[in-house]
Amino acid sequence: MRKVAVIGAGMTKFRHRMLETGRELSFEASRAALDSARMDIKNVDSVVLGSAPDAFDGLHMKGEYLLDGAGGSGKPYTRVYVGGGTGVFIPAAAWWHVASGVSDVVLAVGEEKMSPLQPHPQYAFWSIFDQFLERPLGVTLLWIFSLEMRRYMSVYGIKEEDIALVAVKNKGNAMDHPSAQLPMRITVDDVMKSEPICTPVKRLDVSPTSDGAAALVLASEDVARKYTDDPVWITGVGWNVDTTFWTNRDLCYPEYVEKAAMMAYKMAGISNPRKEIDFAEVYDPFDYKELHHMEGLQLAKRGEAPKMTREGITQRDGDLPINPSGGLLGVGNPIAAAGVMKVAELFWQLRGEAGRRQVKKPVHRGLAQAWGDLMQVGTVVIMER
Repeated sequence: MRKVAVIGAGMTKFRHRMLETGRELSFEASRAALDSARMDIKNVDSVVLGSAPDAFDGLHMKGEYLLDGAGGSGKPYTRVYVGGGTGVFIPAAAWWHVASGVSDVVLAVGEEKMSPLQPHPQYAFWSIFDQFLERPLGVTLLWIFSLEMRRYMSVYGIKEEDIALVAVKNKGNAMDHPSAQLPMRITVDDVMKSEPICTPVKRLDVSPTSDGAAALVLASEDVARKYTDDPVWITGVGWNVDTTFWTNRDLCYPEYVEKAAMMAYKMAGISNPRKEIDFAEVYDPFDYKELHHMEGLQLAKRGEAPKMTREGITQRDGDLPINPSGGLLGVGNPIAAAGVMKVAELFWQLRGEAGRRQVKKPVHRGLAQAWGDLMQVGTVVIMER
């Protein structure tokens, strides 16, 4: 198995309604990543693209539609999709193309254009519910996640105010991100008084719907050393997919994340994640999910992530910075692009190129994680310098 490096990264702005088409967004992110790697598309052997349901764009075979914008014309080209976990699965899929020897250079692209689906992108997800047992209830994703948030709070005695601290932190961190959609200085009181959506979930507990794209350039060790003296290595990847049935599991703990993380930790030779991971970009479409996923990733004991957040451990200048970028809550949530953005943030942080969002302590190893569908998919990538 060959060593695999990330040598370039790029992203568009994340916004609620972008004028650019999905093809154009894919092109902009790909061009930025190739420029970062000092490469041209002719240097790329194959392309891996990820995007969420075709219903967002209202297109059939969306992967083929995005092909030329993502640089896949005339090259081996793969589209991957595992719901919200897609973004971190894209570089994992690109990794195995290089590690296996199939390709020396792979362009990994995540694109999402949610705005065309009206009246709300939420309607794209109705088809994932069981048509006999669940859909007749009028269930939505927010309906499900309010149950999960309430269960998490109930089991561990967590207050809404403790969870709101995540939104305060991440939206504040996003003030320093040039592509951010919802950067803002807010307080816990602002979160608590924001519009109720499905109790206990409120407007400021939730990431925005977004359009955007992000891309990475992955290369074999021989190629990477020709283009840069400062490669960042992918040392672990992991993924897990569970069944679509969520009613028979305890919603207080994300087992799907734990299993994906353990696969990545084994590959990276990590036995104590809390001590061996310097910082993490954890999937945070809701503020409670950052806490939930920290525990699944073994970065916090069960029920203790809120305490770590309250004590400042997860701040950018804390002992274990979580989402120093601003995460999905602050930067935005174009689903597949958001996960690629998180891996790009590892690249920039490990190279010391994150600008005003650079964490304060020296960092040598970072983790990016995403989650998909209901309580089913976990994807993890670990990178080291």
